[in-house]
Amino acid sequence: MSDALVRPVPAGRPASARRGGQTRKPLTKRKVIRAITPWAFLALPLGLLVLLTYLPAANLIRYSFTSWDGIGPDQDWVGLANYQRMATDPSLYRVLLVSGFYLAGAFIQMAIALYFATILSFKVRFKNFFKGVLLFPYLLNGVAIGFVFLYFFKPGGTLDVTLAFLGIHDPPLWLDEPGLVNACLSGVSVWRFTGLNFVLFLGAIQSIPGDLYEAASLDGANSWHRFWYIILPGIRRVVTLSFILAISGALSVFEIPFVMQGYAVRSKTFAIQAVEKAFVNHKVGLAATMSIVLLALVLLVTWLQRRFFPDERIDLA
Repeated sequence: MSDALVRPVPAGRPASARRGGQTRKPLTKRKVIRAITPWAFLALPLGLLVLLTYLPAANLIRYSFTSWDGIGPDQDWVGLANYQRMATDPSLYRVLLVSGFYLAGAFIQMAIALYFATILSFKVRFKNFFKGVLLFPYLLNGVAIGFVFLYFFKPGGTLDVTLAFLGIHDPPLWLDEPGLVNACLSGVSVWRFTGLNFVLFLGAIQSIPGDLYEAASLDGANSWHRFWYIILPGIRRVVTLSFILAISGALSVFEIPFVMQGYAVRSKTFAIQAVEKAFVNHKVGLAATMSIVLLALVLLVTWLQRRFFPDERIDLA
C-alpha cells in the first residue's frame, strides 16, 4: 500500500529534483545589470572619497613619522620623535587656552539659537523674515566675513564711529589689546554660526507633535513648563550634536582668526599653529603630528561626552 503512494520520478528530471531540491536558475542579463548598477553609481563618489580623504589621511600619518620640510624630496624617518615632542613641549599646547574663548562663545551661540528657535517655532509676526536674518550670516563666505569685521573693529572703523555717536570717544584698540582680541574674534564666530544651530534646533522643535502642547496647555502648563518638559527633552539629541560640534569647532577654529590676525601670537589657535609649522617653519612632520593630536582630542572629547551623557531615548507621551 505504501509503495503505491510513492510516485516515481521521471528519468528526464535532474538529480536535484529527485532529491527533493530545487534547480538553481541561471543568472540572467537583467539580474547581472541590477546587481552591478548600484556599484556603478557608487564607483565615482567612492573613488573620490578614497582619493581626496583616505589617501591624504594615510599620507598625513606617514608624514608624522618623518622630518620632511614640505619642499625637498628627502623625507627622513624619525620614528616617534615628533610625538615625543608633542608629549614633552608644553608650548605647543598653550594655544589651546585661546580655544576657551571660542568654546565659551559656542555655548553663547547655542543659547541664542535655542531661544530664537523656540520663539519662532510658534506663531510670530514676520517670523520668516527673522529666520532669514538669523541664517544669513552662515551663508556668507568666511573670508569675506573676516574682512568685513576687520574694518568693523579697526581704529576709526564702524564700531568706533558708532560708539562716538553714542558719546564714547576713547574706545580701546579692539584687535590689538590681548584681553579683547580673542573676545572680539569669538564674537564674530558667534555671529556667523548662530544660524547653523538655529536651523538645527528649529527643525527639531518643529518635529515635536503639536498635540503635546495642547495637552500641556489643558493641564495648566505655562511657556516655561512647555519648554522645560516638552521642547528640551524632545530635542535632546540635537543639543548633544550641537555640543559635539561646538567643542570640535572650538578646538579646530582657523578661518576667522587667520584672516583677521594671521599668525599673531595673542590670537593663534591650534590649527593656525599647525599651519605655521608646516608652511612657515617648514616642519611638515611636526605639523602632521599636531593634526593627528587635534583629531585625537576631538575624538576623546566626543567619547567622554557620549560616555557620561548617553543618548537615551525619551518618550514624551
